[in-house]
Amino acid sequence: MDMIEKAIVVASKAHDGQYRKLTNIPYITHPLSVGLILMKVNAREELIAAGILHDTVEDTELTLEDIRDDFGDEVATLVEGCSEPDKSLPWEARKEHTISFLRTASEDTRTVVCADKLHNIRSIIHDYQEKGDQVWQRFSRGKEKQEWYYRNIVESLGHASTFPLVEELKKEVDTLFS
Repeated sequence: MDMIEKAIVVASKAHDGQYRKLTNIPYITHPLSVGLILMKVNAREELIAAGILHDTVEDTELTLEDIRDDFGDEVATLVEGCSEPDKSLPWEARKEHTISFLRTASEDTRTVVCADKLHNIRSIIHDYQEKGDQVWQRFSRGKEKQEWYYRNIVESLGHASTFPLVEELKKEVDTLFS
């Protein structure tokens, strides 16, 4: 089994029974979509695998050690770079940490994070077109805080260098919040 197929199997099992926030959409659609975004930009298989696995440590029983054992140091490091450090911290502190971290993160980490945020923002846009402002009720913070977060993410991701996914994310963020 190749690395990407193995990542799909591991993530599918880990996210089994999970759903996207306040929807009946199986959660696995998100990490698989992140992997597809990375495939479309011809990312290396380690980045694609990390994209598929990016929420496993944060949202399932899997640990970074599990990822490292099954996929190696590079994939584990990328997954770690996509994970918030401490879920017990307030939302603002977690988001500020992510924004700050991304300014100096490796281009590979920023690429995987960007694919994750790009799929998230596209999902929000889709839901906003269907439900309007009601979409913001699914988040612990409303539209203004989400705009602050996503605009700062775009700035941080593009801080060291610009790559095509950052431009796509900026366009989608502008679409949603303009």
